[in-house]
Amino acid sequence: MIPEAFTRSTIEREGEAGATWLAELPGIVAELMERWGCKPDGPVVHGRVGVVVPVQDAVIKVSFPHPGNVHEPDAFTAWDGQGAVRLYERDDERFAMLLERVHPSTLAELGAGDEIAAVAGSLSRRLSIPAPPELPRLADQADSWEDELRRGAADFPDALPAAVVEAALAVVDELGRSQPDLLLHGDFHPRNILRAEREPWLAVDPKGYVGDPAYDGGTLLKPRALALIDSADLTKALQRELDVFAEAAELDRERVRRWAHLQLVQAAFHGRRYGFGRARSGPLLDRIIALADQLAVSWC
Repeated sequence: MIPEAFTRSTIEREGEAGATWLAELPGIVAELMERWGCKPDGPVVHGRVGVVVPVQDAVIKVSFPHPGNVHEPDAFTAWDGQGAVRLYERDDERFAMLLERVHPSTLAELGAGDEIAAVAGSLSRRLSIPAPPELPRLADQADSWEDELRRGAADFPDALPAAVVEAALAVVDELGRSQPDLLLHGDFHPRNILRAEREPWLAVDPKGYVGDPAYDGGTLLKPRALALIDSADLTKALQRELDVFAEAAELDRERVRRWAHLQLVQAAFHGRRYGFGRARSGPLLDRIIALADQLAVSWC
């Protein structure tokens, strides 16, 4: 039942705890199916941290127990199907949910044109609702962001010009420490926006943060940089996506740009220290780091 690639990546990332959870996973799914009156209806698929089991008119999602997955059902509850898939049942102890079923095709598959940014911006606007009080505040991460930036600048002094790092630190101070009490997706990229029946597109896999909606715009633009890497003028292509997203989301363009700049600087240091999920070493990692450097400088 469990895809081999998911088994391998989970053990590589989580070690013995991941192997133990994987051994229990078939029993967990069987228990949830019996409790929620479901029968399997298609092959099991997976994301980075969880499996999705298709059942009649719904899916059962079970994620590896991790703090980053705690508030996903809270976000779905708050949205109540407005711009995101509907939550039917939840088992917080098992990190499991019964969710509305959507198609496997993602917004990322649309390719060129303005539709990706326009759809994402429209969804972002709808998802930015007053947040429940129990959700984590993105502003609480500001101190750790500052520490990471300063440590990155010290450990990799030749990576980025000092002015670029200082501009990212200014984003932390000026935008990061005091943010609106609005619900954010928190991992808002095109692969987390799927085709659906009830609406053309719906969001999945939220983190459920509280903060500035423009932060999600920055999160969206990072993977778009990789998708547009072969453009004749990458900076111009990304600026176009930024303009379309900000207009559709009804957000200040400059605010989205500044959040994107911070996240690019963070990515430049993170890649040097840890690599990325799609590239831990080698030429691809070098290319992604060079791209982050280029954009961090040009968007400063």
